Amino acid sequence: MDFPNDLKYSKTHEWVRLEADNQAVIGITDYAQHELGDIVYIELPEDEDTIEKDGALGVIESTKATEDIYSPLSGTVVEVNSPLLDSPEVINEDPYGDGWMIRIEMSDKSELNELMTTEAYKKFVAGLSE
Repeated sequence: MDFPNDLKYSKTHEWVRLEADNQAVIGITDYAQHELGDIVYIELPEDEDTIEKDGALGVIESTKATEDIYSPLSGTVVEVNSPLLDSPEVINEDPYGDGWMIRIEMSDKSELNELMTTEAYKKFVAGLSE
């Protein structure tokens, strides 16, 4: 499984990549897509929607389960990866690249301090399989 070092991670298996101008990109981790199996549907917020930390930002459905996707940060959606709506399987193929979900303008940058580093997330995931 892949755990890029330039990301922050949540306990609900979302990742965050910081970008310039107080923006962050959010997606689900390689671990999450692996656990879900073949992803067949995704529902995402719309541009300019406000999302709250730990609130549901969308729904993801696989051949195994339907799960909420939780926002690791609060903010306003500035871009949605709309090609995913027609091709959700891209999340399985490239969760950290073309499988990103939304870009937000963060409303509280201090929330980043509550997310896990790569090493902490690796240990967290290892503990789940014990």
